[in-house]
Amino acid sequence: MARHDPIALSLQGRLAFALNRLREKLWVKPLLLCLVSLVGVALARLVDGLLPDLLLPDISADTLETLLRIISSSMLVIAVFAAGSMLSAYASAGTVATPRALAVVVSDDVSQYALSTFIGAFIFGIVALIALMNGLYGRTGRFALFLLTLLVFAVVVLSFVTWVDRIARLGRVTNTISRVEAVAARALLDRAQRPTLGALPLVADEPAGCVEVLSQQVGYLQRIDLGALQLLAETAGVQVAVRALPGAFITTSRVLARVWGQTVTDPELLEQMADTFLIGESRTFDDDPRFGLVVLSEIASRALSPAVNDPGTAIHVIGSFVRLFSHWAEASLDRQRREAVPPRFDRLRLPGLAMADLLDDAFQALARDGAGSLEVGLRLQKGLHRLSLLPLPGLSQAARGQALLALEHGEQALRLEAERQRLRQAAAWIHQGAGPRPDPTLQPT
Repeated sequence: MARHDPIALSLQGRLAFALNRLREKLWVKPLLLCLVSLVGVALARLVDGLLPDLLLPDISADTLETLLRIISSSMLVIAVFAAGSMLSAYASAGTVATPRALAVVVSDDVSQYALSTFIGAFIFGIVALIALMNGLYGRTGRFALFLLTLLVFAVVVLSFVTWVDRIARLGRVTNTISRVEAVAARALLDRAQRPTLGALPLVADEPAGCVEVLSQQVGYLQRIDLGALQLLAETAGVQVAVRALPGAFITTSRVLARVWGQTVTDPELLEQMADTFLIGESRTFDDDPRFGLVVLSEIASRALSPAVNDPGTAIHVIGSFVRLFSHWAEASLDRQRREAVPPRFDRLRLPGLAMADLLDDAFQALARDGAGSLEVGLRLQKGLHRLSLLPLPGLSQAARGQALLALEHGEQALRLEAERQRLRQAAAWIHQGAGPRPDPTLQPT
């Protein structure tokens, strides 16, 4: 496979996006485990006659029937109980955190595998019991079925133990924050390594006579099939400047891209290019690092609402933001130190992420909703101070802008002059250049 083969890159991107969407569906893994159960029952029938009966223990049909009845009668009840517990955890995550985090919580592998194991064990017990009572197994088949039954018991017990530990944490806000932070970190680190997703950077001036690719749909841009777009551009001999990034809200007649080159007036080409922009009803985390920041900010804002009044959660989210931006800065600097890699999509140009937009997504709502809490205001200033010290272009200025905005919110919301004075002292670094490094004992948690 060629490294920069646009067809291969397009198929790879589509497959990864489709698999990520399947991970968010609860029915996929149970269906797979049901199929595995049916295959296991069939294999036990196929081994009959492969080994001499005298070499294997004679497992009575009554013993197997008892074991299989236990599985078939108990697993469905446990599966229903597990599904109910998971739904309660999902509802809790959507209520305590934010509904936008539900997709991350639902994709929890441990819970899905546990539910799949319980349903698969039920199907195995029912099908194997029917086959056994109809005399489909000989001595060798019964022994193989006995081994499979013991294996099913072991897997069920192990899955139940791990699932109980996970379900106890699944609906909690700290667990939700950790999971959202993890998906946001993946998207941010990928963008740090590929600021323009493998394309050339967007230039300010474009050639005269550009033709616009317009959207015919309304929704959020979920992904761009850059491999297919590159292939279309190569075939037509044109250059494409993408004007919308994943996460943007698209309306009809919104400019998705501008094209210039030989056959730029071909309407069919423009329609095919528009089809490479996948638009859906909601945002996704895959290629949209800003969405992860928005979801974390929503969790913090909900925690700061009068009905919840949990500034500790907001402080926890501030720590997540500091980690995310610190890792992103480290990955960006590491990319700059390495040898430049030729772009995968040399006929495409994409804009990069604006530092000010990223910090707006993370801190703007938090600074507004946490303005009345001195603890949140102090931790916010300390976190932004640390970000301002990171050697990443544009980050220091953006952090100072957010810190100044948070200070102004605090000045208006805090009632006591003593509290306002403490906040001013914490924000003194804004006008002092880089200033001294923050006290390590006061770093965001």
